[in-house]
Amino acid sequence: MITIKDVEHVAKLARLELTEEEKELYTKQLGDVLKYVDQMNEVDTSNVKPMTQVIDFVNVMREDEVHYDNTKEELMSNAPEEENGFFKVPKIN
Repeated sequence: MITIKDVEHVAKLARLELTEEEKELYTKQLGDVLKYVDQMNEVDTSNVKPMTQVIDFVNVMREDEVHYDNTKEELMSNAPEEENGFFKVPKIN
């Protein structure tokens, strides 16, 4: 059973300031959650095979392929300034 003291303790750990109304509300809500968890614990799952995931997972990612669409010269032609084959940019202090 969750008490207001439990909620105050959790709020302190989370560095939350709660009003008295919020403490009462969260005490009821957390109590309801724990009752629901207790209901789930009553279900007999002894003949249920454990699952690691809900559906069969297939890698949907494509293979990485290197594509050179532009030459270095084409890319460097866009540079306002170039030095030793690299973009030259203003110094940042």
